Amino acid sequence: MSDLLAHSDGAAPLLAIFTDFDGTLVEIAETPDAVEVSSALTDQLDRALVDFDHAFAVLTGREIADIDRFLAPLNLPIAGAHGAERRRADGSMDLPDATVVESARDIAAALEPLVQSHPELLVEPKQAAVALHFRQAPDLEGVCHLAVQEAVLHHADFTLVPGKMVIEARPAAFDKGAALKAFMQEEPFAGRTPIFIGDDRTDEDAFRAAQELGGMGIKLGPGETSARMRIADVSSVHALLRGLGDMATRQRPAEPILADTVAH
Repeated sequence: MSDLLAHSDGAAPLLAIFTDFDGTLVEIAETPDAVEVSSALTDQLDRALVDFDHAFAVLTGREIADIDRFLAPLNLPIAGAHGAERRRADGSMDLPDATVVESARDIAAALEPLVQSHPELLVEPKQAAVALHFRQAPDLEGVCHLAVQEAVLHHADFTLVPGKMVIEARPAAFDKGAALKAFMQEEPFAGRTPIFIGDDRTDEDAFRAAQELGGMGIKLGPGETSARMRIADVSSVHALLRGLGDMATRQRPAEPILADTVAH
């Protein structure tokens, strides 16, 4: 964080915090539905909204409805399906158009025969993207990559995105970096310094976007990255959020004491 302080004359900048979900806020599970979210995490994220004046958002390959299910009762600002759908801080939504939705359905259908032949594979259809998981069959990575590649041949608006034991087909016009930049043009993010925390290759666009805007990308775990900082594990992410939240709280001006309060 010393680089951020250097560019702000030693004063702590007002931060906008963005994080990935799987592998960053929560541990990666064998299947998408097996992710475990503790009440302590939802309490911490609720506190983060206060600490950062609601300038806190999740950028994920999952759908917004999926994140809402795990983090209920929270309704955070979220970019889902790598930004193909986005809920702003005021609750308004950007949703994919019908062409994108139809393409995603076609791609998912094209992958079904492979999954039926290999039950250890899992296809995850989304409204605006499709993920093919091979965590339980890592030897089939090449087969999966070829299958998704063939499935998108007739959908020029889609591209392939490799991840951790998963290959996704997503709309080429969207990525987490573009989603971060869109948030940064809106309240309460505008004018703040962005920090994005992620763990996967799909997070690289957001690392670069945050750093282009004078902020910081923070990569969780090993691997080549454009992020300028690293962090060890999910528990370290939680500790970092608490630390940054404490810093944000300390720099907030004290509220004035009302005269009638003093009188009592």
